[in-house]
Amino acid sequence: KIAIVGGSTLYPLSELVAHSIATSVGPVQMLTGEFNNFRSELLESSTELDAFGPTLFIIIPDEKSCSYSGSLSDSKIEVQDEAEKLSEQLLQLCEAAHSRHRAEIILCNFLPSPFHDLGEFGSKSHASDWNFKRAVNMALVERSPNYVHVCDLEFLAYRLGALTSRDERSWFESKQAFSPPMQVAIAQEAAHIIASLKRTPKKVLVLDLDNTLWGGVVGDDGIEGIEIGDTSPRGEAFKAFQSYILSLIDRGILLAVCSKNDHEIAMEPFRVHPEMVLREEHFVSFKANWEPKAANLIEMAAELSLGLDSFIFVDDNPAEIEIVNQFAPDVTTILLSDDPAQYVRELQESRLFERSVITTEDSDRTKQYRQQAKRRQLESSVVDMDSYLESLEMVGTIRNFDRLDVPRISQLINKSNQFNLTTIRRTEAEVESLIGDPDCQAFTVRLTDRFGDHGLISIVICRTVGERVLEIDTWLMSCRVLKRQVEHEVLNEIVRRAKASGYDVIRGRYQPTAKNGMVRDLLPSLGFRTERSCEQGSEFELPVDEFENPRTFIAVSVDPIHHAKQRTHTRTATVNL
Repeated sequence: KIAIVGGSTLYPLSELVAHSIATSVGPVQMLTGEFNNFRSELLESSTELDAFGPTLFIIIPDEKSCSYSGSLSDSKIEVQDEAEKLSEQLLQLCEAAHSRHRAEIILCNFLPSPFHDLGEFGSKSHASDWNFKRAVNMALVERSPNYVHVCDLEFLAYRLGALTSRDERSWFESKQAFSPPMQVAIAQEAAHIIASLKRTPKKVLVLDLDNTLWGGVVGDDGIEGIEIGDTSPRGEAFKAFQSYILSLIDRGILLAVCSKNDHEIAMEPFRVHPEMVLREEHFVSFKANWEPKAANLIEMAAELSLGLDSFIFVDDNPAEIEIVNQFAPDVTTILLSDDPAQYVRELQESRLFERSVITTEDSDRTKQYRQQAKRRQLESSVVDMDSYLESLEMVGTIRNFDRLDVPRISQLINKSNQFNLTTIRRTEAEVESLIGDPDCQAFTVRLTDRFGDHGLISIVICRTVGERVLEIDTWLMSCRVLKRQVEHEVLNEIVRRAKASGYDVIRGRYQPTAKNGMVRDLLPSLGFRTERSCEQGSEFELPVDEFENPRTFIAVSVDPIHHAKQRTHTRTATVNL
């Protein structure tokens, strides 16, 4: 349910938005606000809005109100102060709408004027229309809370053409703020933002080698004969493509190779060629063999404990792309053109690598998966599982939801499919609303071992049901830490909190999906008894006084700073061995 409000005539823009969203996301209900009445609609109680119950607002402010009221000769500080005040006023409108309706907000920013007016002085004056509107746009981005998503009209106009994005006659005749092509661009961008809130993000970029990362065939041409580097235009284009791919690691994208090649021959350029940007250590999986690529991708997904729908496969060969489409249809494929100068553009235009936020865990993800490979090597060398777990020297840290963790928590909630009891999705705004809720127990678990830091690996949300029952609303965990006894320590914490708050029973649910079959029997295996079971799901209960604390090899501590914020029990660091 989407309400679109703003300072201009919103038809036919609202129809374009509805069509774009329905095409890319699914069915949509739209409520269109009145002309230039968005402030009252957002600040005051509205019977129509309240009855409609929007889950998302699209706000398009009145562009005419975004102009500097002072002198063109005013200082940068004076102009910046007014820009921040205007941005704060808009964000207060967003806060009012969010508080009343618990809705996500898409806020459009402003179009700087593309017309000649002040000449050279316009670029020097902080108070010029161009510089002031850009200052307001930057202030909006810097100050926006998690539930506000900026639709960047400044960028869209730059991409489309600033002069093409406007139609002055339409403004005077019908109060249309944008040209028809610009309205289409806004509708498509709004739909993309909404889809990104719903869609599971891609996690792994799998690359072909020959004529993808370099020109030529390394098996035939040899390492000296491949094109890569600054000695030719094509070689320079391949090198630029590798540089872009390397930058994706900082966004949390894992890199892998899937190529029909001899393994040692395929690996050689990454190890010794001086012009290669990508190196062996940048990849979490490297499959160069003569097996079908679809089979390699399926095997790779199992090794990384990730779903195939989180994979992107890039190849220059249409036949290989078609085979992957047929035999591994969950994998998203990108067929490159025959011009390596366009490769970066083709990946960028796919829009598969965009992130609304990039966390520390994202930047460290490749390192975490390489550490995971070392753990698997250790696991294969020890005599028994207890010896293996003890040798890991694991330390778990539990802390209540914190605003600093909200982006990462929401990210995990919306992309975790396998170890996820209920697969309930939540936006950042919905996650933030749980902080401080007296009827909610919400905490995270981080895990480290002697090989490194796994980061935030488990999320639990429990809610009060009646006076004596605590229900597990959400319990998810990274598959990287399966069989590490983390689930036992998570339940230990749930029970400790239940006892401290006087609950008699802990209730759990399993809602089956196409991907979470691994947790079908999780709760019974932890001591819960089955109360109801059918195709739609199962319900379980655990009497608190019947729970026996299992022994683990995890040293558990509670973050004292964050723990103090909740009204529940206190707990000292414990080690169960």
